Formats: sequence, C-alpha cells, structure tokens
Amino acid sequence: MMNHRNARSSASNGGKWDGRVVRYAEWVIRWRWAVLAFSLIAAMVLASGASRLNFIDEYRVFFGEDNPQLVAFDAVQEIYTKNDNILFVVTPPDGDGFSPQALAAVEDLTAEAWKIPFAMRVESVTNFQHSYAEGDDLTVEDLISGARDLSAEETELAKQVALAEPFLRSRLVPADTHVNGVNVTLQFPREEMDETARTVAYARDLVTRIETDYPGTAVAMTGMAMLNNAFQESAMRDMGTLVPLMYVGIIVVMVILLRSLSATLSAVFVIALSLASAMGLAGWLGFSLTPPSSAAPTMILTLAVADSIHILISMLREMRRGLTKRQAIVESVRINAQPIFLTSLTTCIGFLSMNFSEVPPLNDLGNITTMGVAAAWLYSMLFLPAAVAVLPIRARGEMAVSSAWMDRMADFVIGSRKPLLWASAVLSVVVASFLPLNDLNDQFVDYFHESTTFRQDADYAMENLSGIYQIEFSLDSGEEGGISEPGYLRKIDEFATWYRGRPGVMHVATISDVMKRLNKNLHGDDPAAYGLPEERNLAAQYLLLYEMSLPYGLDLNNQINVDKSASRFMVTVENVTSKELVQLVETGEGWLRDNAPQSMHTHGVGPGVMFSYISARNIRSMLIGTVLAFILISVTLVFALRSMKFGWLSLLPNVMPAVFAFGLWGVFVGQVNLGLSVVTGMSLGIVVDDTVHFLSKYLRARREKGLSSEQAVRFAFSTVGLALVATSVILVAGFAVLAQSTFEFNAGMGKMTALTIAIALLADLLFLPPLLMKVDGSRKIPGYTQKEVLKDDDAYAAAS
Repeated sequence: MMNHRNARSSASNGGKWDGRVVRYAEWVIRWRWAVLAFSLIAAMVLASGASRLNFIDEYRVFFGEDNPQLVAFDAVQEIYTKNDNILFVVTPPDGDGFSPQALAAVEDLTAEAWKIPFAMRVESVTNFQHSYAEGDDLTVEDLISGARDLSAEETELAKQVALAEPFLRSRLVPADTHVNGVNVTLQFPREEMDETARTVAYARDLVTRIETDYPGTAVAMTGMAMLNNAFQESAMRDMGTLVPLMYVGIIVVMVILLRSLSATLSAVFVIALSLASAMGLAGWLGFSLTPPSSAAPTMILTLAVADSIHILISMLREMRRGLTKRQAIVESVRINAQPIFLTSLTTCIGFLSMNFSEVPPLNDLGNITTMGVAAAWLYSMLFLPAAVAVLPIRARGEMAVSSAWMDRMADFVIGSRKPLLWASAVLSVVVASFLPLNDLNDQFVDYFHESTTFRQDADYAMENLSGIYQIEFSLDSGEEGGISEPGYLRKIDEFATWYRGRPGVMHVATISDVMKRLNKNLHGDDPAAYGLPEERNLAAQYLLLYEMSLPYGLDLNNQINVDKSASRFMVTVENVTSKELVQLVETGEGWLRDNAPQSMHTHGVGPGVMFSYISARNIRSMLIGTVLAFILISVTLVFALRSMKFGWLSLLPNVMPAVFAFGLWGVFVGQVNLGLSVVTGMSLGIVVDDTVHFLSKYLRARREKGLSSEQAVRFAFSTVGLALVATSVILVAGFAVLAQSTFEFNAGMGKMTALTIAIALLADLLFLPPLLMKVDGSRKIPGYTQKEVLKDDDAYAAAS
C-alpha cells in the first residue's frame, strides 16, 4: 500500500490559504460539540422568524408601486367601483339557458349571491334593470321575476330583450343562450388576511347548493377573486407536496451515491438548517410569501445539498485511500473550501440579480434563495465537518458510480478534443439561431396548469360566455355633468363602434348604450328612436329619471363618476395573447388621440393589460441585472483563480447553456412568460458552480503538481467528475420537481432551469476540457513551480 501524507503536509502545497483552511478545519473538529450546539441554537433563533411570514394572495403583488400600468389602473379604480369579482357560469343540463329550470337556478343564485362576503353588486339576466314605456311613464324592473311560473311566451320575450341588450349580450348571455352568467362585484377592505379565502369558500358552498337543488346544472367560477385565491391555493399545494417530494428525492439519491446513512443524515441536517434559517430570516426581515417566492424552499433544498455533496464525496474518497476520518475531513475541507466559497458567491450573485426584476415577488424569491445559499455555505463549512466528526462513518467499497467511468470519460474527451470543440461551436451557432422563435406571452390564466380548477373554469367561461380580459378607459368630458353632452355621447358611441369591429373584441360596455335605450323608452318604445338624445338637458333628465328608478346596489356608480364628468368604457376581449392585447390597448389610445377631444385622451387599463406589459418591461430590466451579474462573476473568478485568462474563459461554458436552453425552448415551446425572463441571470450563478470546481482542480493539478494540460484534465475528472455529475443530477431533479408545480409561472422556471443545468453539465464535461487543452496547451504556468509535488498521490499516479 502506498504511504499517504497527512492533511497538514499536503496543505503546504497550497500556500497560506491552504494552511489557514487546514487550521480552521482542525479547529472545527476540536470544538465539534460546541460548533454543533452553536449551529443548532443559531438556526432555531433564525427559524423562529418564520412565524412572521404571511401570504399575499393578490395579483397586484406582481407589480411595483411605480408600475405605470398599475398607477393608471388605480386611478380608474378610485373613480369607479372596484372590479374584484366572481363570475358564475351556469350551464343547464338541457343546454337551454332560458328554460324555466335554468332561469330559476340563475334567479336563485342571483338572490343568494348578495350574501357572499364583501359583495356589493350582483348582475345577471334575471335582475337586469329592464326599462320600457307605459304611456308617458318610464318603468324599470327586473327582466325576469318568478322564473318557474313564466309562460313560454314570457320566456321568449325575455330572451329577445336579453339578446338585443348590448349590456347583456356576449357578457352575461351568449348568442346561443346555452349558458348564463352571474357577476358579483366585491369590495375587499383588505383588513384581514383571509378575506379572499372566506369569500371563495362561501361562493363554493353556494355553488354546491345550486347544483344540488337543480340536478344536472353545472356552475363554473372565475374572475379576479378566483384568480387571487388560485394563487394562494397553488402555492400552498406546492409547499405541501413539492418540498416533501424534494426531500425524499434528495435522501434517496444521497443514500445511493454516498452509501453511508451517517453521511446522508449530516447532509440532510445541513439542508434543513439552511431552509429553516432562510425562511426564518425572511420573516424577521418582513418578507411576505407570494406564488413566485413560495418556490424558494424548493430552490433552497436543491441548492443547499451541492456543498455537502462535494465535501462528503471528497472525504469518503480520501478515507477509501487510507486516510483516517479526521485527516479525510481536513483534506476535504482544504481542497473544497475555495471552490465551495466561489460557487456559493456566484450563485448568490446570480439570484441577487433578480432584484433588477420589475416584479417584487421575483425580488423576494432571489433574496430568500440567496439567504438560503449563504446559510448552506456556512453550515457546510461549520456544522457539516463537526457532524461527520461525531457520527460513525465508514467508507464502504466503491462509490455508486465507479471512478473508472470517469477515467474512460477523460480518455474520450482527450482523444476527441478537436471534434468536440468544433461540434460544440457549430451546434451553439445552430441552436442560437432558434432564439427568435421565442415569443413573449403573459396571460395570467396561463399561469395555472390545465389540471387546476381555476384554469378549467376560466377556459370554459372564455369559450362559452365571455372573455375575462378587460380594457378599461375613463373618458372625461372636461366639465361637470358633461356626460350628457350630445357631442361627448356621440364620440363615445363612435369609439364603441370602432372597438366592436376589432378582432378579438367580444363586448363593449358604455353609457351611450344606456342613453340610446332610454331615448327609445321615452319615445313610446319606438324602435326608430333608438339613438342618442340630441339635447343635453334631455339626456340629463333621462339619466336622472332612470337613476331614481334603480334599486339599491344596481345604480350607475360603476359606469359614471360622482359629478357626472366622466364615464367608464369597458372592452372585453377573448383569450388573445399578451401581444395582441397590448396592440388593442395602444390602437384604442391612438384612436382617442386622433379622433377625440383632448379631455378624452387617456390610457387603457386593467389586470390583463398590466400582465401583458410586464414581461417586456421585466426582460429589459433583467438584461441589465444579467449583464451586471455576468461582470461580477467574471471579476470574482479572475481574482479567485488568479488568472485573467481562466477567469474569462470559464464563462464560455456558462453562457452556452442559457443559449442552448432558450434555443431549444423556442423550437419546442416558443412561449416565454414572466417567470422565464429571470432564468438567465438566476441560472448563470448556478451553472458556474461545476465550472469553478472543474477549473479549481485543473489549476491545482497544473500549479501544485506541475501536470500537463492533458494530465490536469484527467486529474480533474478523477477528483471532481463524480461530484459534478452527482450535484448536477440533484439540481436537475430539484428543479424538475419544481416543474411539477400547478403554478405554471414556477413550473416553467423549473423546466428551463433544469434544462439549463443539464446542458451546463455536458458543457463542463465535453466542451470545457477541450477548450482548456486548446488554449492552455502543455506549457508551464508562469509564477509556479513543481516544488513538493505529491508523487504518492493516487489521483496523480492515475493521471500519469
């Protein structure tokens, strides 16, 4: 058997840095019980902050306070009633929305919906305020009352009125009348955290009762309140299923890989302490959980294991080579301290770049994950060595993946260096050409998997009743009471006619339609009088008379402001892409600028509008963050590796994975949403880890052992190749678990990051070594000697 130097003599090759690291490792082992106690107490103190975490279930959290679309939207919301709502879509068993049973169900649902918490308005075909003339009087009453007792003639008349009424048609009643809609407007005071959940729970109980009382009737629910609730339910479901699944997966992989229960247990403790510390610290710092930031635990679980794997694999390898456990721990810490610190730092830089995002929850996700990565580094360098020093650990046989496999891999790469280098370059150019195939599309409905109830109900509502994406304009007349001005009403009517002719538009609601109906009513319901009043005083009188006839809760406050100087103009569109929605908004704004008075020049707003704009804004801001992260990581590697050439060279195999991933995404998917816009900056910090570990071993072989570039590549494959594969497999598995999220925002991020990490592993094994041999050659590196080469090092002997 070969003689083995102890860790302290081995450290002499690494200079002062290695010497300090060795002394540190020995200090941790000496004071292992105190270190373990300190780590556990610190983790418990930090973890106690998790009780301060709360969950925000509003779609508004996706937008910063200075977001221009949110500012404009809030301005409209302040003038009129809020647009938080639940839309019930009632489908009768016989497909006839005007059958007595169907109308009775709608009438019952309409009456009971007023009892939903925070309901302030309920609208349906049954309580639509139908106006008509009786002699010289204006009568306003519910369109349908006592639905069960209506005759066939009365039902048919109600259907004709509904289909002729612009307010109802394609909004609450489709053209073929096979379903009915009941819209409930909600006013949340935002004083308690469970307001949305309570409202949705009540609404679901109501639906259950309606479906029970009216056999065969099905009721779907969508709207802003259901969207907000879906955010919360999806996040809670993921945290309850994905995190445990990730834990089980990590434990299984580590048991197979390490073949040591004690080593696996120590790594599991590091992961648990890192996760608890990060989430607790987030609570102490006042963070709130949102659907995107709820992915932080899964990411931390995935990333925290990498540091432990490198230390444990190196320790077990050294024990198999004959070192005592104490010596193996010290040696493992010595050779891994620098690359683990660098990889943790670069990962933190990558996630911190998410602070450039325009989306606050993505800022939180980046910051919480950064805290988890930093905690994982600290516990890996402090708690882990102390834990394995205490636990009974034996190195049993060979690793799950034989080192001979890595030797064969090294032979292949060295022997095929030129073909691999050229193939990588050509393939990169080809795949990069697919990048333009990606198209930005951010529809909030598509944030949820098709298996979720909200997505199914939203899709059903859009296919059978009306769209859920709306564009709102607050059109100002420029003077108090100006909405009765004939010129103002004509311009609104022209605007409505123009919008109704746009592709994708399903419904337009405007005060001009109300004025047309009132003008007809007060002319004896003469169809020829269906038009706008020609005099301002007449229009004002019509409006006053109509408002005085409306019941409580069904007034016109949702359409006109208090001093009647402005009215709300609402456009409902079908399931268009975000790009098409932006085009509809901007062309509408352009029409107003070109055809309407200055007072009516305004912006189109709405939740869907905000989501449609945010992706492009976020990509521009994240481009700055990614470039800055790229520069910081480059500078860090230049200083850490003490080489300008190797520092910058290391980034080539780390930029390539993102290019490959987005190129392949363009071919097979083609849709890029908000979640994917941060993947490049985030993954840059992750994928650089393998490169750093490979390069650190390569340079150690070149500088300490005086090996040629080919021998140094063999040495790197032999010493760190297995760990790179293991950590990459765990990282890919972790983000693949995240890809199972029902929240497609997080799922897409998980898929893209997993793909990027997998490609990065191939780049580090098949592209980086040929690149190093091409650029570095076999010359001696200036400033370093072959002094104190470890001739009895098994890895060196194998490489030679």
